[in-house]
Amino acid sequence: MSNTELSGRTALVTGASSGLGVDFARELAARGADLVLVARREDRLRAVADALKRDFGVQVSIVAADLSDPATPEMLHQTVGAQHRIDILVNNAGLGVFGPELDIDWARSRQLLQVDIVALAHLSKLFGRDMRQRGWGRILQVASIGAFQPAPSYAAYAAAKAFVLHFGEALNVELRGSGVSCTVVCPGVAATEFHDVAGQKHNGFIRLTIMPPARVAAAGVRAMLRGRSSVVPGWINRLMVFAVRFTPRWLQARASQLLMRN
Repeated sequence: MSNTELSGRTALVTGASSGLGVDFARELAARGADLVLVARREDRLRAVADALKRDFGVQVSIVAADLSDPATPEMLHQTVGAQHRIDILVNNAGLGVFGPELDIDWARSRQLLQVDIVALAHLSKLFGRDMRQRGWGRILQVASIGAFQPAPSYAAYAAAKAFVLHFGEALNVELRGSGVSCTVVCPGVAATEFHDVAGQKHNGFIRLTIMPPARVAAAGVRAMLRGRSSVVPGWINRLMVFAVRFTPRWLQARASQLLMRN
């Protein structure tokens, strides 16, 4: 039996051509939501959209767009907003770059910061205002367990995800009583293309803690629909996040470096 919990709602999912984005889209479609999928690769978006329409019978639109372009959030708000009422925003698009920060080309670092921080904040503001005006909406921000400590070799990425975590949790408090909520999902390692794209090999820590992306998506969507402030999927990940509270910051950084090394 199909789930109609979100029937009549429309969700916009960024980074929806692969990895967690596909699983967020599938989880929402399984609950009856229509979808607007955003990513750079139009051919992969079309394949994902066709599969979702076939499997769940929902309406799916696609927009090929690059969130590293500062003009993209405004463009999406104007074009998508003119055709759809966006009730749910999933800010899933994100980049990671592995390696010593000073050796990473600035163009790649700037792209990471634009996608992981600036575009996320801009989309949240644009679509969040619309939701607040209508009196209902859900925003899901995708951070990482890297948000909870400094992470050498992922210095900019972890710092960006710390922004996402703090920004999302603060926004959730600001939205109380409006009918809109903001939830931050903080996954650990998921079985996606992330580490290959970032340039990191699958070491022992990654192989030990890796989770199916469908489980991460399900946990994130459940928390979002309940209006929770944040969620960390996976008991190992929750244990690590809990332990960080009692660990000096210098030791957090050193431990992270050892766990993430190739």
